[in-house]
Amino acid sequence: MGTAGMAAESKPKRNWIYAKKPAGRWFNRRQWFGYTLLTFFIAAPFIKIGGEPFLLFNIIARKFVLFGSVFWPQDLHIFVFGMLIAMVCIVLFTVVYGRVWCGWACPQTIFMELVFRRIEYWIEGDWTQQKKLNQEPITTGKYVKKVAKHMIFLLISFMISNIFLSYIIGVDQLWKIMTDPVSQHLGGFVSIILFTLVFYGVFAYLREIVCTTICPYGRLQGVLLDDQSITIAYDHRRGEPRGHRKKGAEQAIGDCVDCSLCVQVCPTGIDIRNGLQMECVSCTACIDACDAVMEKLDRPKRLIGFFSVNEIEGNAKKPGNTRAIAYTAVLSVLIAVFGWLIFSRSQVDGTLLRAKGSSYQVHEDGTVSNLYSLELINKTSTDMPFTLEAIGGSMTIRVVNPVAELKAGATAQLTFFLISPQQSITTYKTDVKIGVVSDGKVIETMKTTFVAPPGGQ
Repeated sequence: MGTAGMAAESKPKRNWIYAKKPAGRWFNRRQWFGYTLLTFFIAAPFIKIGGEPFLLFNIIARKFVLFGSVFWPQDLHIFVFGMLIAMVCIVLFTVVYGRVWCGWACPQTIFMELVFRRIEYWIEGDWTQQKKLNQEPITTGKYVKKVAKHMIFLLISFMISNIFLSYIIGVDQLWKIMTDPVSQHLGGFVSIILFTLVFYGVFAYLREIVCTTICPYGRLQGVLLDDQSITIAYDHRRGEPRGHRKKGAEQAIGDCVDCSLCVQVCPTGIDIRNGLQMECVSCTACIDACDAVMEKLDRPKRLIGFFSVNEIEGNAKKPGNTRAIAYTAVLSVLIAVFGWLIFSRSQVDGTLLRAKGSSYQVHEDGTVSNLYSLELINKTSTDMPFTLEAIGGSMTIRVVNPVAELKAGATAQLTFFLISPQQSITTYKTDVKIGVVSDGKVIETMKTTFVAPPGGQ
């Protein structure tokens, strides 16, 4: 046998995980929570507030919408604060509750466990039936089941890709891609197909590899957790030594009967009894399986449950988790700043510059003028009539290319002269405020300088 053949034989094969169908009170809670998030994920792109989608992340057009409020590149600092808050939230929950995000709120887990795996149970049966089916030779029954499963997987992946794309380009543009001829939206059509294949590959084949290998969050868990973090753990002091136990019998063994149900229901294929592991996504399936066994044996539940390392080892609890308090303080500050930025955000943003290569002009009527260029952007979803006014002083504005209305979400380029009586000029450079006025209210104020020789010179 050649070297290539030996290398091929020694290459380790993937240990395909057949997860036993979970059941129990924790699974019921996770279903309610997961399906609620799933409903929100599907519905959010179709919800509109003031004509704008509830959520939109249009990187191509550089337009972002959060809760109906439009954010443009000029609002990048606000968007960054929002992302910081989301990151700190995840970090905070990890410090306090371990990898609970992964098992309860991560879209990968929700779709895998509450959608794709449920379909797999429906078509192929529980884990033992699935394993038996895969080991059987090709038959008509097996072929029908496999084709049906993967066709449904592809269909759901197609639906997910459309929903995912609607968060980027919006449902209206997505509808155009779906209804117009393919030739008019070739890029959009290709994007949908690529997303469909990616999602299908993730949920049909990669599965738990995304959580255990690809996603970096699991590795961060080891850095973030400490001996006071609450994680899913096995109480080895109570469970060891393992052994078979009869109902009501008093034996010198631990409560763990070594039934391996906690391993069979685990979607990542770990044995929770081996201690804290990076692959654990805190899905609580092992808790439900173990509690069911303990109930049958008239033993207390929570042999597997939410514990900190201190609790498992029997150490006294410390008065507080310093890191959790620190993260909470940082999170509170970020939320306060984010709220202030949102509520103090103007409806219109503008960039005001002195015209390049121009200087002041002295006129025969005793006035002096400066030329300016102005770019305005309407951040709202409604058209906005406006005028420009010089705030304070005796200056007036003469617009070269008048624009009476700012269209919703559009920009406008204006050029105007700022004119002042020379006698009122006291310094060579004068600070000036230009106001954008709509419906009698100043909605945006911009600062610039007016250059002219003082009066009498």
